[in-house]
Amino acid sequence: MNIVHLYPVATPLPDELVRRARRLQASLISDSQERVQGAVGIAPVGDCLMSLRGDSMVGTALTVRTRPGDNLAVHQALELARPGDVLVIDARGEVTNAILGELMTLYAASHGVAGIVVDGAVRDRSDLSEGPIPVFAKGISHMGPYKSGPGAIHGSVTIGGSVVHDGDLVVGDADGVVFVSRHRAESVITAAEEVVASEAKQREAISRGEWDRSWIDAAISLVPTENESHSA
Repeated sequence: MNIVHLYPVATPLPDELVRRARRLQASLISDSQERVQGAVGIAPVGDCLMSLRGDSMVGTALTVRTRPGDNLAVHQALELARPGDVLVIDARGEVTNAILGELMTLYAASHGVAGIVVDGAVRDRSDLSEGPIPVFAKGISHMGPYKSGPGAIHGSVTIGGSVVHDGDLVVGDADGVVFVSRHRAESVITAAEEVVASEAKQREAISRGEWDRSWIDAAISLVPTENESHSA
């Protein structure tokens, strides 16, 4: 069963696009693409985001699909990783056996990997929390992985209910991880930057006590209702 399918690799995203995305929150990226293309239940491990100094984790998705509890394909993917890639691992959401831990994370960082996302479990929580790159996962398990396959690299994967293709944009922060199709990345980032500017104006309005809330009246029909009576 030690078969690992290798699909064609996508080209890296432009450096300028990655640089712009680092300044954006995952929530703004999500809001700018209909709020549907984000992973649910995938969170940063401990304080692993501290190394980013306030930026978001951003990179080009290097996708891996593996059998639950097995990391043979992940080891091979590390040998193929390019600087700026984010390893995006579909382990079917199973959290019994960890897919990776401290040593694989250190090795990934030495290859210039920008981060790791696992729809499954990881281990060595304390070490990953203080590690050199962000690691996002569904859970933590002390039990280690098997290495017998099968798996696939550069194919389509599902992470926390979100479909991800090799080469997609990955953005992660304290709120979780969101993915953007590489074909929409430029327009979504531009839209998110516009939201940043809009929210800055709203903060100023709040500080002046002038935040426009008239949209609430347009969205709701209030119906006066008498107090309900409660019988014993």
